Amino acid sequence: MNEDKASAYGDERLPRYTSYPTAPHFSDAVTSDVYARWLGELSPDLSASLYLHVPFCRQMCWYCGCNTTVMRSDAPISAYVAELCREIDTVAGCVPHPLKVGHVHFGGGTPTIVAPHEFLALMALLRRRFDLGPDAEIAVEIDPRRLERPMAQALGEGGVNRASLGVQSFDPVVQQAINRVQSYAVTAAAVEMLHEAGITAVNFDLIYGLPHQSVQSCRETARQCLALRPARLSVFGYAHVPAFKPHQRLIDEAALPDGAERRLQAEAIAEVLSTGGYRRIGFDHYALPGDELSIAEREGRLHRNFQGYTSDACDVLVGFGASAIGRLPQGYVQNEPLPRRYSKLIGEGGLATVKGYTLTADDRLRADIIERLMCDLVVDVGEICARHGTDPAPLMNAPRLGDVVRDGLARIEGHVVRVPDESRFLVRNIAAAFDAYLGQGGRTHSRAV
Repeated sequence: MNEDKASAYGDERLPRYTSYPTAPHFSDAVTSDVYARWLGELSPDLSASLYLHVPFCRQMCWYCGCNTTVMRSDAPISAYVAELCREIDTVAGCVPHPLKVGHVHFGGGTPTIVAPHEFLALMALLRRRFDLGPDAEIAVEIDPRRLERPMAQALGEGGVNRASLGVQSFDPVVQQAINRVQSYAVTAAAVEMLHEAGITAVNFDLIYGLPHQSVQSCRETARQCLALRPARLSVFGYAHVPAFKPHQRLIDEAALPDGAERRLQAEAIAEVLSTGGYRRIGFDHYALPGDELSIAEREGRLHRNFQGYTSDACDVLVGFGASAIGRLPQGYVQNEPLPRRYSKLIGEGGLATVKGYTLTADDRLRADIIERLMCDLVVDVGEICARHGTDPAPLMNAPRLGDVVRDGLARIEGHVVRVPDESRFLVRNIAAAFDAYLGQGGRTHSRAV
């Protein structure tokens, strides 16, 4: 592939395709009444995942793109947890039978900002209101700088069996530039506390494209991660969108690497992790060969959701908390993003849904194609179209698909679209060929690389 073409594609602003259609296309046509009706229509044989969002941190990391607020005192956090419990009760009351749950994920923000006894109360409530299977994966996102032993012990007692630690970079110069100083020793101590609590499946999150970051610093961070042997790693490209996240204006744009450098950084991390025994999953995840994510990828049952690549094959995703997104067979729903307004809506005894999206037959078709392409790097468009009862010709003749094939990003064999390994880092560009809404959201996405 031509290097100039690769750089141009890498600089494109595209969705990450953790959903289709993506969140910018949600509208207020999906109300709390619609969500309540959708919940009431759920079949008892469907499996579910639960996502709980805690939108608070003790300190703002300047690169952060999450929905979170700096909170110094504990009282508002406790009040929020109370509203979260009320929403759980309300949602469970809308479903005519206890949902069978195979996955629970606590995200943020910093979920472990809640008190240990509050976390245990949340887990107890989830077990009362839902059919939480004994083998369910219960995962929590953790800021290693804030983890203390009582919380680690509460996580283990509550049944958490997977923890995701934010690392981003071990380079002290980069850490200063993003307002997140976190030594290797602090991260190692957090891993040790989690292991002592019985949580052996630990994931790391890394970021490339940060200010003052270099290929060498990315490589060194990846090597240090190898010493701690996490089960999985997610490697994200920094998305600089100060128009949407004003705190990112504190980052010196002149210190940000260009597109070509970002690609080299991503590939440097990939080389270290692959050489270190990790299997490359999709375009930005890595897992040990025995990890469930690697097994799912080998067996062709990998999926993609709002946390990235997953082995979770749930039919329903129920989101709780401010800004949380849910996915039901009928479509998507999203809660009010501001914690105060969210708490007001829940406190009034209703649901906090403020927008969503009702899926069409064409959406479901394109979502299936995009997911398989993102997960497997190959998709049989003809086979998926046959299952959906439609003609593959219009999709295969899409102008953008012709462009990426002409430029060497993808190959076509009949109705099969295949991404060669050297193009996997541009799989979002190829998936975008099947996106009927591309360019219509009015929102700036992250760079493809």
